[in-house]
Amino acid sequence: MSALDGLYQEVILDHAKRRSGKGLADPAPGHAVGESHQYNPTCGDEITVRAELAPAPPGTEGTEPVVQRITWEGEGCSISMAAASVLAETAPGLTRAELLALIGAFRELLRSRGTVEPDEEVLGDAAAFAGVSRFAARVKCAMLGWVAAEEAVGRTG
Repeated sequence: MSALDGLYQEVILDHAKRRSGKGLADPAPGHAVGESHQYNPTCGDEITVRAELAPAPPGTEGTEPVVQRITWEGEGCSISMAAASVLAETAPGLTRAELLALIGAFRELLRSRGTVEPDEEVLGDAAAFAGVSRFAARVKCAMLGWVAAEEAVGRTG
């Protein structure tokens, strides 16, 4: 195992234990909220993700809402829980479009079967899941919370 693979494994194990964003939080007044429940019948993992978006700050050029927080509740393997935790830490502060682009980049990495080198500047800690892409059965585990977030954001209006 390379030093980088070891670091990535450590990131996944840390997030599997700590689980950032765990627990569905009530949104602040005036914030848009969307929720999605996803289930992986292959392994039994399931997750409900709540995406909370705040209006764009006054005086900003863009009018796109900003992710306030991603919270979730679920049970499953270490990979699915760690991936949801990474997403919950990474998403706040991103616009809706930036979050959807991040989810797209993560999906591309996981579908690559190990042929795409992760861009840590774009993915942050999510780059740690590069090794998962070599195991087709585990890709759905890693994507579960991210797919739920994508759907939840789409439901925020």
